[in-house]
Amino acid sequence: MHKLSLDELNRLSVVDFKESEKFPYCLILDDIRSLNNVGSVFRTADAFRADTLYLCGITGQPPHRDITKTALGATESVSWTYVADVVSLVRQLQAAGWVVAAIEQAAGSTSLSDFEPEPNKRYAFVFGNEVTGVRDDLIQLADLVLEIPQFGTKHSLNIAVTAGIVCWDFIQKI
Repeated sequence: MHKLSLDELNRLSVVDFKESEKFPYCLILDDIRSLNNVGSVFRTADAFRADTLYLCGITGQPPHRDITKTALGATESVSWTYVADVVSLVRQLQAAGWVVAAIEQAAGSTSLSDFEPEPNKRYAFVFGNEVTGVRDDLIQLADLVLEIPQFGTKHSLNIAVTAGIVCWDFIQKI
């Protein structure tokens, strides 16, 4: 066994990535303060071929050196857009048939381990602010709320870690 070289990884070029079929989900980042977190989610969106990454509210946008530093080029491959009003975006996606899932610890939430994506449905996963989480109005608007089971004392995961878990879980289940 050996560590794979860059050549052995057979990575897609940016052009090939853009032309490749994406998984039927998008990520919505609302009011994410840390530009490093934004860059990390870009890398996750690239790794798990998200359809689109939406940056909303105060969430930083490329180009910015802190995003670029952690994104490692994913700002060039991942389709992204800035939308100031996240509520309007969510309503627009729902009207287009997307299932909107807020990722939050909430009464009545569904454990991520119990979540079963419906075939032929597209999902929009909403991630909220690092301190305050997903806004209450978005939780009410969402079609479902998913919660990652946690067993330690903090009951809090970094937004970039959370996005990675949700994306991996989703593509494994579809």
